[in-house]
Amino acid sequence: MSLPYTRPPRLIDQVAWCCRRRNYSPRTLEAYTYWTRRYVTFHGKLHPSRLGEAEVRAFLDSLVAANVAASTHSQALNALVFLYRDVLELQFPWLDELARPKRPQRLPVVLSQDEVARVLAAMQGVPALQARLIYGSGLRLRECVELRVKDLAWAQSALIVRGGKGAKDRLTLLPKQLKPALDDQVRRVAADLRFRERVGTGYAPMPMRMARKYPRAARGLPWQFLFPAATNTWNGELRRWERWHASPSTLQREFRAAVQRSGIAQPATVHTLRHAFATHLLRAATDVRTLQQLLGHAKLDTTMIYTHVADAHRGVASPLDVLAGLPGIRPDEPGADQEPDAERDSDSPWPEFD
Repeated sequence: MSLPYTRPPRLIDQVAWCCRRRNYSPRTLEAYTYWTRRYVTFHGKLHPSRLGEAEVRAFLDSLVAANVAASTHSQALNALVFLYRDVLELQFPWLDELARPKRPQRLPVVLSQDEVARVLAAMQGVPALQARLIYGSGLRLRECVELRVKDLAWAQSALIVRGGKGAKDRLTLLPKQLKPALDDQVRRVAADLRFRERVGTGYAPMPMRMARKYPRAARGLPWQFLFPAATNTWNGELRRWERWHASPSTLQREFRAAVQRSGIAQPATVHTLRHAFATHLLRAATDVRTLQQLLGHAKLDTTMIYTHVADAHRGVASPLDVLAGLPGIRPDEPGADQEPDAERDSDSPWPEFD
């Protein structure tokens, strides 16, 4: 008879163990262990069971003093609530009374279709294909780089996003324009796999415990990443070389350079392409419920923010534009009813105060 499994002795390992037991995403696990470590360090490495409401509030107040973003403050608070309630199993009523910062309601940065075309035209190679896929399918950056060959549903003209935000799978659009380029990309992955098989490194990382359950699947083409990394990574547990996906930072760097080359003034990032996907579909009269499914939003309210962008100022004219007979004013010319002043010092930046 086997003994029951006991928790790890170290606190950080306990936090990670509880996250895995609840099937939290790796990014949530990373965030919760980070904030636990930072909280303990802040209080001189005292065990959290010896700390209470005053210490928690002091730590959160230090984040406010550091002027962190509201989302960062909320993430730290969630980590501490998880630490006390789920890891240490301490029931503190005051945890529910901790104030959460109000998040600012900001509209997303959205490029016009012409601006998107200019940026995409300024990119080349695999990063160009990735950027086009994000805009054409509404993917998140990490969802794009983590695509595998089997996620291309050619017959359905769809992409299968596995384990997206919230550990949810979904179907989204597969742009017809990209099918030839994606087919070429699959052929390159297959050719590289055949080469790596000859030298004994043709393995792809497998999710969860599937590497042991299906040992042969890791060497099959369907499980290979669509955008593989340039080098292999050693898996010490399975004692083999594996080929992970390309780094997201490569696409981010190439996209920033393309934005600069195209002369776009807005602070556009790779995620801006996802915003553009949603906004442009709404302007094309796509149903908001359909858009919610394509984007993988858990709440409709998240999708509704794009309606504010798509419908902004639609059919509304500025009152200045409806005035008849008012002459236009160029920025480098005096006003329509103002004569140039020859005596005014043209070198003065503030002539109205001279």
